[in-house]
Amino acid sequence: MDETSTILLAHGGGGRLMEDLIRRVIVPHFGQPDKPLLDAARVSAGTQPLCFTTDSFVVRPLFFPGGDIGKLAVCGTVNDLAVSGARPLVLSLALIIEEGLPLADLQTILASAAQAARQAGVSIVTGDTKVVEKGAADGLFINTAGIGLPWEKARLGFERIARGDRILINGTLGDHGMTILSKRGDIPFDGSLQSDCACLNGLIEELIEACGDGIKFLRDPTRGGLAAVLNEIASGAGVSIEIEEAALPVEPAVRAAAEMLGLDILHIANEGKAAVVVSEEAAGKALEVCRKHPLGKRAALIGRVSKSDDTPLVELCTRIGGRRIVPMPYGRDLPRIC
Repeated sequence: MDETSTILLAHGGGGRLMEDLIRRVIVPHFGQPDKPLLDAARVSAGTQPLCFTTDSFVVRPLFFPGGDIGKLAVCGTVNDLAVSGARPLVLSLALIIEEGLPLADLQTILASAAQAARQAGVSIVTGDTKVVEKGAADGLFINTAGIGLPWEKARLGFERIARGDRILINGTLGDHGMTILSKRGDIPFDGSLQSDCACLNGLIEELIEACGDGIKFLRDPTRGGLAAVLNEIASGAGVSIEIEEAALPVEPAVRAAAEMLGLDILHIANEGKAAVVVSEEAAGKALEVCRKHPLGKRAALIGRVSKSDDTPLVELCTRIGGRRIVPMPYGRDLPRIC
């Protein structure tokens, strides 16, 4: 971890500082520091295997084009279960409300969360409510937890990733992070930026049903963006990965905004995307399944696992024929995006 003796905002940014904090400070108190850090834990209820996850949402602003903190909380937790190979069943939803939040805003956010849950086919079955002093919670924080039932055909794990596997993304990159930044008030953008916030369990179930064990690993590139996810995959599987800049799907407005601010599109958060490691043999089928689904129309095969490697590396093959290393983000580019 950084030599500082205090927590920085960058420790929550989804990059190297956050991973270090979790591995060296948090996990040793409760588990095994060398275990893979996945999106959900595998637990058992008697003989029944289950997946269990939890997440907290502190996005600012509470409302943004394409969603709000309520929809985001449900979609984020549903997606963590889905990319872990589980059908989401039930969620909890706990509210930390700041004194002064308009009741009408709370009603809108709860209705949005309920609608997202219905569309994903999950139930919100328990929760908690706390109210804190004005200035202590930025309006509203939400914590969720979710339980899911593993899909029978899902066989996911770092150990299954091998040279030649393809990297698939189900749509455009950077939409959520740039939308949130555009609504902060300090950097206005022209154009129609909109968050990609969505529940991916339906799409992922179709992928697993169609491709079976050809789907080897899944992760949603939220904080830290695609760069963080690909570096986690490379490190966890002991492989190197090459991605093609020309193959990356990016909306023109998102690209223009990121370039204007000097931000790397690979580091920007997404909330309705899954990075999929799929075998060479199943890659075409996986792409076809994605493109037939409403959340996968802009799906693309963007790279491949190039080799097993003692020094895992992620490289971008540029449009002009060069190559550059894609590092794990250090801290944060965009604060409070989820």
